[in-house]
Amino acid sequence: MKPRHIAIAVLVATIWGVNFVVIKVGLRDFPPLFFSALRFLAAAVPALWFVGRPKVAWKWVVAVALSLGVAKFGLLFVGMAAGMPAGLSSLVLQSQVFFTVLFAAVLLRERPRPVQLAGMGVAAAGIVVIAFDYGVGSPISAFLLVVLGAVAWGLANVATRYARPPDPINFIVWVSAVAVLPLLGLSLVFEGPAADLAALRGLSWTGVGAILFIAWVSTLLGFGLWNLLLRSYEASAVVPFALLVPVAGMLSGWLLLGEMVTTVRLGAGLLVVVGMAATTVKGRGAARSSRPGGSSGSGRLGEAVVGSRSVVESGSI
Repeated sequence: MKPRHIAIAVLVATIWGVNFVVIKVGLRDFPPLFFSALRFLAAAVPALWFVGRPKVAWKWVVAVALSLGVAKFGLLFVGMAAGMPAGLSSLVLQSQVFFTVLFAAVLLRERPRPVQLAGMGVAAAGIVVIAFDYGVGSPISAFLLVVLGAVAWGLANVATRYARPPDPINFIVWVSAVAVLPLLGLSLVFEGPAADLAALRGLSWTGVGAILFIAWVSTLLGFGLWNLLLRSYEASAVVPFALLVPVAGMLSGWLLLGEMVTTVRLGAGLLVVVGMAATTVKGRGAARSSRPGGSSGSGRLGEAVVGSRSVVESGSI
């Protein structure tokens, strides 16, 4: 990769890591489900005018919107509101790699390579250590909510694999738009209209800034830059930079929020990052992605499939 493109990849990973700190800040002003709905509303409304109609079947837009937009982010925001630190959330959420490989093996008949299995084992060991370390002085329920968010992310990745969106930006904008109403409905049921109205009445510049950062900087700008890299290089060259996301998340959580980073958590975090890195090792013929249950693809179609799948898997929104 050219130096400027490496700089862009590092910038995007940093934005996505800092995004967890911004979520934590925004949760001071909004109930979590309502906050998640507002971020998707702010991301989708300006972009819908430019992306045109969805370019995949509506069933896949809805499936990814429910699993990624509603379940993954809803659980993440609720878990962070319940006490899960921003930096630790950025790391634990990456256990989605484990669940993605597992669901792909069961639902898509994609056999994981030995190095992937070994990496998953190392990453799982790190997550278990973090769970024990975190659970000593904090509610384990918050930790489990973020893990469930990672499970939902794994399902979303498999749905995206089936959808094969030819235009990832168009796809993610429509996913964001469809996620708004279910999240608003869940917020009204579980958080109550009074809490949502109170948040709007007490709206501060901090809250507005958090929504706009997550919607425009993390989602639209970050996604756009990442997609630019995926159009220029193979996914195997770009996706490993996503391993910097939890590093940036934990560092920014420590610097900006004063979150505690223990030696145990650092060691466990290293296990998770190393394990995830192993799952990105490119196997023979990996660039020739095949349809689920079908024949192999090649050329630009294969690259587009790998690219669009990798964007969602690496935490682009």
